Amino acid sequence: MRKYNVDVVYGLYDDEEKLLHAIRKAKNNHLEIFDVYTPFPVHGMDQALGLSESRLHIAGFVYGALGTLTGFLGMTWIFTRDWPIIFGGKPYWSVPAFIPITFEMTVLFAAWGMTITFYTICGLWPGVENPQVDLRTTDDKFCLAFDTNEVSVSDAKSFFSDSGAEEVNTKSI
Repeated sequence: MRKYNVDVVYGLYDDEEKLLHAIRKAKNNHLEIFDVYTPFPVHGMDQALGLSESRLHIAGFVYGALGTLTGFLGMTWIFTRDWPIIFGGKPYWSVPAFIPITFEMTVLFAAWGMTITFYTICGLWPGVENPQVDLRTTDDKFCLAFDTNEVSVSDAKSFFSDSGAEEVNTKSI
């Protein structure tokens, strides 16, 4: 179980546009954002937070290439060295016959590899309990949280009231 041991002050918003506006305003005011919680992906939030692009697609390409090599080289070895049988007059090394299995191995390796990589990076393995600031962020609320060691509670509360937050709370996670 991952614990932060951090006291946060957070504001709840009812609309993603208000949340994006609040994120931009916090960045302009040089406030250190602890985290943002949303019930679904919000377009433009990565740019607003200044996050770099994910490199998961590079890992997916590497895993897919590994699957392609495994499928093609495995079938090459099986049909030319391990079990050389002529089927219907085809040669031992029939590349067009290898394409379907090679494609399936590519998809299999890429899917499993990206899933395992994503779960490892995000800490989403079964049995892991990540702390939640507010349960309503899984339903219909958007949350912007500040660490109370970085931003004073009074400054955060005034920021949230100015940015249109519906509710402001503090919590130790």
